[in-house]
Amino acid sequence: MERFGKKVRTLRKQNDLSLRQLASELELATHSHLDRIERGESYPSAELILKIADFFDVSIDQLMRDHLELD
Repeated sequence: MERFGKKVRTLRKQNDLSLRQLASELELATHSHLDRIERGESYPSAELILKIADFFDVSIDQLMRDHLELD
Protein backbone atom coordinates (compact mmCIF):
# COMPACT_ATOMS: atom_id res chain seq x y z
CA MET A 1 0.00 0.00 0.00
CA GLU A 2 3.03 2.24 -0.34
CA ARG A 3 1.76 3.58 -3.68
CA PHE A 4 -1.78 4.33 -2.48
CA GLY A 5 -1.26 8.07 -2.15
CA LYS A 6 0.45 8.34 -5.52
CA LYS A 7 -2.42 6.47 -7.14
CA VAL A 8 -4.98 8.80 -5.54
CA ARG A 9 -3.00 11.83 -6.75
CA THR A 10 -2.85 10.35 -10.27
CA LEU A 11 -6.60 9.74 -10.34
CA ARG A 12 -7.32 13.21 -8.96
CA LYS A 13 -5.15 14.89 -11.58
CA GLN A 14 -6.54 12.73 -14.40
CA ASN A 15 -9.97 14.00 -13.42
CA ASP A 16 -8.75 17.61 -13.15
CA LEU A 17 -9.72 17.97 -9.49
CA SER A 18 -8.03 20.05 -6.83
CA LEU A 19 -7.43 18.63 -3.37
CA ARG A 20 -10.26 20.79 -2.06
CA GLN A 21 -12.66 19.60 -4.75
CA LEU A 22 -11.90 15.94 -4.12
CA ALA A 23 -12.13 16.40 -0.36
CA SER A 24 -15.56 17.96 -0.85
CA GLU A 25 -16.70 15.11 -3.11
CA LEU A 26 -15.52 12.59 -0.51
CA GLU A 27 -17.30 14.57 2.25
CA LEU A 28 -14.10 15.29 4.18
CA ALA A 29 -14.08 18.26 6.53
CA THR A 30 -10.78 19.56 5.15
CA HIS A 31 -8.39 18.73 2.36
CA SER A 32 -5.34 18.45 4.64
CA HIS A 33 -5.89 14.77 5.50
CA LEU A 34 -6.17 13.96 1.80
CA ASP A 35 -2.96 15.90 1.16
CA ARG A 36 -1.13 13.86 3.80
CA ILE A 37 -2.47 10.64 2.26
CA GLU A 38 -1.23 11.65 -1.19
CA ARG A 39 2.22 12.40 0.25
CA GLY A 40 2.31 9.05 2.07
CA GLU A 41 2.34 10.66 5.50
CA SER A 42 -1.02 9.27 6.57
CA TYR A 43 -3.20 6.27 5.81
CA PRO A 44 -6.91 6.38 5.02
CA SER A 45 -9.62 4.62 6.95
CA ALA A 46 -11.38 1.66 5.36
CA GLU A 47 -14.41 3.89 4.84
CA LEU A 48 -12.35 6.47 2.96
CA ILE A 49 -10.71 3.79 0.80
CA LEU A 50 -14.19 2.62 -0.23
CA LYS A 51 -15.30 6.20 -0.99
CA ILE A 52 -12.22 6.83 -3.14
CA ALA A 53 -12.64 3.55 -5.04
CA ASP A 54 -16.33 4.25 -5.66
CA PHE A 55 -15.76 7.86 -6.66
CA PHE A 56 -13.11 7.00 -9.24
CA ASP A 57 -14.77 3.70 -10.24
CA VAL A 58 -11.65 1.61 -9.58
CA SER A 59 -11.28 -1.54 -7.54
CA ILE A 60 -9.98 -1.49 -4.00
CA ASP A 61 -7.32 -3.94 -5.14
CA GLN A 62 -6.07 -1.49 -7.76
CA LEU A 63 -5.71 1.19 -5.10
CA MET A 64 -4.20 -0.88 -2.35
CA ARG A 65 -1.98 -3.44 -4.06
CA ASP A 66 1.28 -1.84 -5.14
CA HIS A 67 1.90 -4.32 -7.95
CA LEU A 68 -1.42 -3.50 -9.65
CA GLU A 69 -1.65 -0.52 -11.96
CA LEU A 70 -4.61 1.76 -12.54
CA ASP A 71 -6.40 1.08 -15.82
